[in-house]
Amino acid sequence: MNIRRDTMLTQDGTDLVETEAGLGKQRLRLWLQMLKAVRHVESDLRERLRSGYDMTLPRFDVLAALLAAPEGLKMTELSQQLMVSNGNVTGIVDRLVSDGLAERETVESDRRAFRVRISEQGAIQMREMAAQHLSWIDELFADVSEADAARGISIMLDIRHKVHR
Repeated sequence: MNIRRDTMLTQDGTDLVETEAGLGKQRLRLWLQMLKAVRHVESDLRERLRSGYDMTLPRFDVLAALLAAPEGLKMTELSQQLMVSNGNVTGIVDRLVSDGLAERETVESDRRAFRVRISEQGAIQMREMAAQHLSWIDELFADVSEADAARGISIMLDIRHKVHR
């Protein structure tokens, strides 16, 4: 008895279903490797920030966002920019303010809202850390060519744009 299986073949004669399943597995492998790479780099950066500056990565991220916005940011703007909850940002900002690295002021038009700015001391420290951070990233990615970096950025942008559609 011959059982006929209806298949769709690609131009080179391979089974399309098997090809797509294989591609799906490759994409899963890509995702897992991306996660491992990000975790590796973040772990290294966390340790370097902690040992060199007694700084956490979330505090560094908040200071970087504030340095890029000299006029300051409302707490909601800051949490949206960092893609974290207001509650997470509030605790970090509280500690930065108490350490003299940031300043908080009430928004004139909305007494319930606060605007956060980086302090002069915070800006000095953040500029130093940003330069060191660039050096660390350059070191960690030393084996990545310019062409591979450009292609990697392109892939990441493609993924981000597709996910947000």
